[in-house]
This record gives sequence, structure tokens and C-alpha cells, in this order.
Amino acid sequence: METVRRPAPPTGLRRALFRAPIRLYRMGLGALVPGRLLLLNHIGRVSGQARQVVVEVVEHERSTGAYIVCSGFGPRAQWYRNLRAHPDVTIQVGARRLAVHAEPLDAEEGGAFMAGYAARHPRAARKLAKFMGFRVDGSLADYRAPGRELPFVRLRPRS
Repeated sequence: METVRRPAPPTGLRRALFRAPIRLYRMGLGALVPGRLLLLNHIGRVSGQARQVVVEVVEHERSTGAYIVCSGFGPRAQWYRNLRAHPDVTIQVGARRLAVHAEPLDAEEGGAFMAGYAARHPRAARKLAKFMGFRVDGSLADYRAPGRELPFVRLRPRS
């Protein structure tokens, strides 16, 4: 794996396109959003105001009901920093709403989840790695490296 150039968070039109699925959720049309995306409702660490972001699901642990997500823009992404400050949040996957607790994963777990994602979705993983500024050779071992560098989070259901 080689780091080519890490992307900056989107701005302008690109940001509007990234946030388009939020509008579907707000209109009550979450069931139309692909299951690989979830709406994360979180609290701003400075403002204390409600915030929303749509993130891709890396894995759904059916045994625990937890969802694994990754901050492709790294640890400086606002939603990731907000989760670190206020880990009890809610998510929506399709039409289903769930109260969850956000648990940051260590680098080795992140690497394992990235390799697993690449095995299940090779084309998407290749595009995602390129978008996030990593050049990978396509081997699962090579996908572990970006997974170790990016912050992964387990969103575990609260009882």
C-alpha cells in the first residue's frame, strides 16, 4: 500500500451530492437508501447541536446487531470527532431506527474489517481506496494497511 494523497472533506457541489441521501431520510424515504448506507444522528462536540451524516456500512455484525463504519476522511472528520465526544447516538438504516453506542476500534481490527470489505466488495474497495488516497495492489494483505490508518467505529445497539 502506498499513500498517494489524502483527500480533503468535500465542499460545494461535491458536499451537496454526499449529503443527498440525508434528504431522503428526512422525507421519510429511508427505505429507498441502499442498505450499505446509514444515517448517523450525532451531537456537535462544540455546538451541542444535532448533526447528521450518511456513512457507508463496512460490515453488519448480525450476531450483535452492531454496524461497523469507517471515517474515510480520517480522524479529523467532524462526525468522527463528535462521536468521540458524545458516543451515545442514533442511527437509521433504511426505515429502521436504532439507539447505539459508538466504540472506536483499534488499528488491527480496522485492518481486518477493511480486508473483509475488500473480499466482499472488490470493485467498491478498489474505488474507495483510490478515493481515500491509497494505492493498493489488490491483495487482502495490502487492504489491511489503509484499514490500520483510518478510524473504524463499531455502532453497538444500546439496550
